[in-house]
Amino acid sequence: MSRRLSREVVFKALFQIDIGQCRVELALRRSLEDLNFSNDEKQFIEDLVSGTVEKIDYIDNLIRTNLVKWELERLSAVDRNLLRMAIYEILYRKDIPHAVSINEALELAKKYGSTAEAVGFINGILDRVAGESFDRKS
Repeated sequence: MSRRLSREVVFKALFQIDIGQCRVELALRRSLEDLNFSNDEKQFIEDLVSGTVEKIDYIDNLIRTNLVKWELERLSAVDRNLLRMAIYEILYRKDIPHAVSINEALELAKKYGSTAEAVGFINGILDRVAGESFDRKS
């Protein structure tokens, strides 16, 4: 399997947690159902989901500070959860280049996004967050 498919599973689990108020364990079990991932891939998925949920308040506040005349709660659930996943990767997964995290989120936005503008919107926010993350390191 691939990291792209792994991220798709992460996104689906985060979506279930957000919209369905599903517990992390149940969302992971449902999302992994009928898929054959290696142990390393399962660990990657579990780490991204649990890490994103653990840091969700900080991530959501970061999204809010990068929204212009918009509210986090008004974002589509697809956009909100893709942003959460990618921002978690950007901030906490030093083994993944920012460009990869951004590109993967954009590909998923193209597949699941509600509007054509969603891809550009997500790209803009992730670029700002990645730049701020880089600035904090300097």
